[in-house]
Amino acid sequence: MWKGVVTLLAFLLVLPAGWVQGAASTEKAPKPKPAGVVPPPSKVQGEFKVTGGKGGGSDGGEPGTWYVGATPPNMDKSKPPIVFVQGLHGHASNWWEDTVYHGHNDMYDYAYNHGYRTAFVELYDSAGGDAADMWDNGALLARQLSEIRQYFGEKVNIVAHSKGGVDTQAALIHSGAYPHVGRVITLGSPHEGSHLANLAFSWWAGWLAELLGSRDAGTEVLQTGYMEYFRSVTDSHANVGKNNYYTSAGTSWGPFPSALWTGGAYLAPHGSNDGMVNVWSASLPYGQHLFTESFDHDNIRMGSTAFPRIEPSLRSAAVTTAERDALKEVAVSSADADSEGSEQVVRGDSLPAGTPVEEKVAVESGAKEAIFNLMTGDPSVSVRLISPSGKVYNHQSAQFYRTGGDEEIFRGAAIQGYRISDPEAGHWKVRLISEKDDAYLLTTTLMDSAEMKVDVQVPGKSGRDVPVRVNLPRGWKAKPENVKVRLVPPKAHSIHKMKADAFHGKLDSTGKERSSFSGHLPKQMKPGVYNLTVDVQGVNDKGEDFQRTVIRSFYLK
Repeated sequence: MWKGVVTLLAFLLVLPAGWVQGAASTEKAPKPKPAGVVPPPSKVQGEFKVTGGKGGGSDGGEPGTWYVGATPPNMDKSKPPIVFVQGLHGHASNWWEDTVYHGHNDMYDYAYNHGYRTAFVELYDSAGGDAADMWDNGALLARQLSEIRQYFGEKVNIVAHSKGGVDTQAALIHSGAYPHVGRVITLGSPHEGSHLANLAFSWWAGWLAELLGSRDAGTEVLQTGYMEYFRSVTDSHANVGKNNYYTSAGTSWGPFPSALWTGGAYLAPHGSNDGMVNVWSASLPYGQHLFTESFDHDNIRMGSTAFPRIEPSLRSAAVTTAERDALKEVAVSSADADSEGSEQVVRGDSLPAGTPVEEKVAVESGAKEAIFNLMTGDPSVSVRLISPSGKVYNHQSAQFYRTGGDEEIFRGAAIQGYRISDPEAGHWKVRLISEKDDAYLLTTTLMDSAEMKVDVQVPGKSGRDVPVRVNLPRGWKAKPENVKVRLVPPKAHSIHKMKADAFHGKLDSTGKERSSFSGHLPKQMKPGVYNLTVDVQGVNDKGEDFQRTVIRSFYLK
């Protein structure tokens, strides 16, 4: 008997720290209950109007509703309550129901079993329609935080996922809710924006984005150009130091195949990412970066992954200058820095019923992998891939994949494609046919291939020159007429408005080598966020055809 006890004690001694405590955290907590409804502000705070529904139904809850979690039997009064804020197109229940890829989200369970009181909010996105920008969500959240603070009788801490971190900053800093909150922890928040939002508002995505309804205000403001503007009016604000901020990032693309994985592949040329947000975008200059781990954008919000790493920072609501002065350096390698280059080709258009469509993509030698990723509105669209030598890949090929739709940027898109290792050089053909009217967006990512550089010198104010410069890799050449520029103006939420108002132009060669090009965008641009698409085709240093697409966004005041 004693031998068994000794063996058990020895086993417990070698367990990781917190293991026994973590095991108790798997008990499911009672479902949170509605505690109040804050009427949405009558005045729209931002420049983008909310066009979503008014709530209710199975797709979401009533905007303005907030919930209180069950009181833990081991409630620790010394621990401040936690308010959980969800991300783009999210709902309060995202914190206690199933995740997209990883089963039950046990974040609420972990907080409950560790003695924390909790609250959850429904922002405008909860209605199930269009997502709101950070200004409108922030104004609503500020009013909810006032009621929640009054309910608990003390300051709360916030845990926010994805865009919820941006909405939280808008609430605290710009809508003045900072007195109700001590600390803010963001999980995979795009503080510098996401290139996937840039893609959604690009020229080539117009047809599909309109079909899916993904060109909403919440997505528009997540473009890197708009978030650069948001950072400029936020990071220098007098209220920014009224709270302590803690950030985190993930580096996994999620399961293959999945919408997260395809998002990760698209973001790969811009550095490490979690399938939705790059590592460099997930930190704040005045925040403590708690971790960068092999989590994806879905499971970074789970209790079993994030809670043990963030819990020590949740035990107090104290806001201290000492903590901000002792910031931990964010471990961002040179590979994680945002790149102005591209290893991608992007195409998109309408897809009339019964009409075959073919796209040709030039792939040069040296690419380790070519990922041909197609998004459509309907999953039944037939896609065939044909190599330069005539080999045909179809739905039965080992290289083919199909995945469910994206839940955030391209919500509702059907995704399918091909992963080709060591692709042969030449023109690949992607052939599509649909039984019904549809639209498509084809992105081809060439892993570990040469990059084309695009530099946009944004003046900051409208009415001034916006120089654009393109530099090809050494020895690569293109004709000026094959360097095309398309500029999508602000609020071009319909394909007809986009096509009517977009600027089309080309860049001129700046040397005999035809490897650098420059030009200017029109001076008469109004304030707002613009989306620039640059397409180039030419010949590389080996005499092989190449194609590249670079998508950028910028904001003019």
